Amino acid sequence: MARIKNRLKKNSIMNYVAVAVLTLFGIILSVCSFNIPFTTSTYNGFANSISLGLDLAGGISVVYQCDIAKDSNTKDLDTAIDATVTRLEGVIGGKYSEATIVRQDGNKIRVEVPSVTDAQEIFDLIGEPTPLRMTLKKSTSDEDIRIRGTDISNVQATYQKKDDNSNEYVHGVSVTFTTEGARKFESLTNDAANGDKEIYIYFGDNIENVDDCLTLQCSSKITGGSTFISGSFNSHEEAERYALQIMSGTFNVSLDLISSDVISATLGVEALRLAIIGGFVGFLLILILLWVRYGDFGFLAGLALVIYLILMLFFLQAISFVQLTLPGLAGIILSIGMAVDGIVIIFERFREEYKSGKKIPLSVKNGFKRAFWPIFDSNITTVATAIVLYILGTSSIQGFAITLLIGVLLSMFMNLVILRYLVKWYLPLNSVKPKKLHLPKQQIRSLEEDDNTEIVVEEVKEGEIL
Repeated sequence: MARIKNRLKKNSIMNYVAVAVLTLFGIILSVCSFNIPFTTSTYNGFANSISLGLDLAGGISVVYQCDIAKDSNTKDLDTAIDATVTRLEGVIGGKYSEATIVRQDGNKIRVEVPSVTDAQEIFDLIGEPTPLRMTLKKSTSDEDIRIRGTDISNVQATYQKKDDNSNEYVHGVSVTFTTEGARKFESLTNDAANGDKEIYIYFGDNIENVDDCLTLQCSSKITGGSTFISGSFNSHEEAERYALQIMSGTFNVSLDLISSDVISATLGVEALRLAIIGGFVGFLLILILLWVRYGDFGFLAGLALVIYLILMLFFLQAISFVQLTLPGLAGIILSIGMAVDGIVIIFERFREEYKSGKKIPLSVKNGFKRAFWPIFDSNITTVATAIVLYILGTSSIQGFAITLLIGVLLSMFMNLVILRYLVKWYLPLNSVKPKKLHLPKQQIRSLEEDDNTEIVVEEVKEGEIL
């Protein structure tokens, strides 16, 4: 009997030490920044790596009215807008990974780019698209155009070696065509190879001189659905600017700027600072109240909440499409409240069981059992609500919904798994001292419990405590 008790106590202590070490390591990874040894890289911590939304980081927000573009390959505005949103994600998202592009009010597109100081760069990128046209002769008339911007799926700035076998490189853009565009380009290059060997490439709508074009020498048919276009690009940055403008010219809709806002990060930074301070103070108050009400179990609940926050920070920075916004902060706070609510439900059920006359281990087991379905049901309904809000809501509502969803799922894991094991490991250390758990007096004294007995054999069998 003594050997069983000692072994269970030793295992519990080892488990707590391991959890404490891992928790401390998680706190360091969450909030600390440091240079990674033997490398030139810097680790910024989970909290510092979270992508911030426009209201916290500042940036630019623009709204465009959409109409069918001249070169659009569809007459359905809904289809054209959806296709343009996808293209904009490629144009802007390729350079600003934190940008969000969403459809708004049916025929509008909203673009939000956090942490941008030069708003004009975004205006130029979106507001001055450069349609691309390819012909077999120096002409920009509609009947001579063989390839249009809508036949292109992607454009990237790149470089390749010159054909003269030198070690010099030439800057240019790599153009990838759609399936239909690839077929047209193959036909175009075949006709060029059998004719004048030249393809003329025009950029932009307003071409005053048909000689203002690039030429692509073509001695044979080109297959594969892509090509490299070089010209008077003096640097990679210039080629990159052309590539982005060409991609803008592939839109199926014309974009008419109707509103633009440059948002300062000052208010967002102050709001974030106050939210962090308020959250820290509130978290300390929660830990104190849990200890006052539940004793040692309140301390274990505080440890579980710390683990919960570490996991929350990890997932917020690990999930690429998550951006932390002010509504998102509200979602985090609400999910923490639900996590604490789950703790209270579990421990109050435990106190009720103990008050009715049951021993501590059995009260704990029944407490978790009775609390499972109330916690599960309430959290699942919240999860369903968050999913609906994310699917149907605007960008600010989506920011609230995604953090609420992550927080609620983690709170269920924390309450039903992490807290359960922390309490289970505690029982071999104390299963008969109610004062340490701030328990009420029992209404009916348990006939099986002896105040002078620390642990009953049935209660300490490994795997049967909970």
